[in-house]
Amino acid sequence: MGISKKLTASLTPKLAGAALSTAAPGVTGGVVREALDRAIRGIGPLPPAAFTAWKVKREAGGDVKQAVHDIIERHVRYAGGQGFVTNLGGIVTATATIPANISGLALVQARMIACIADLHGYDIHDPRVRSAILAALLGEDQVRSLVKARKLPGTPIELATGEPLPAKLETEIASRVANDLITRVTGKKVVGTMARKVPIAGGMVGLCADGYATWKLGRYADSEFRPRTKR
Repeated sequence: MGISKKLTASLTPKLAGAALSTAAPGVTGGVVREALDRAIRGIGPLPPAAFTAWKVKREAGGDVKQAVHDIIERHVRYAGGQGFVTNLGGIVTATATIPANISGLALVQARMIACIADLHGYDIHDPRVRSAILAALLGEDQVRSLVKARKLPGTPIELATGEPLPAKLETEIASRVANDLITRVTGKKVVGTMARKVPIAGGMVGLCADGYATWKLGRYADSEFRPRTKR
């Protein structure tokens, strides 16, 4: 199934957005939870989050503040790199790369936040901390809005240190994260393909957008997961 260059060029941003919104039907909260599992356990060349946190802290001479900075910088590069690769091309390739971008971004950002939480003394295998990591993936503005609307029982730090949470909460938060990622990634592709109309420009949009979003989440996670002693 192909789309001619003439048709692609004539698509309006509204139509493009509608087409892209159906490009990731399999991306659900389950994808986000799996990304978190792999972020914590490690996958392929990426070691477990706790091991990475320990190694980076050792390289920083035991300086947690420096280690957090290095973790954020490292994952910003990861996010920018995968964002660039998965955003090359135009409307034709978007349907194939959106799911990859979403799952890749979820993995990178969840891993970064898990590393930060571990550096500050949290047990990232604790269900409460897992839910807190997922909540942090939503970003400060959305968390504040959801807490105010009583759709989220607390901020990440409150989730991580509060009473045990309902089992379904992680599923609900993961679904919100999935929806947020889909919105951000599809919107980014419209900008990259319709506004620029140059394939390589779409990759640059992805690199900048994913990298900046990851940096913001890293700063937010660092402010939320206040230092504590592991139990």
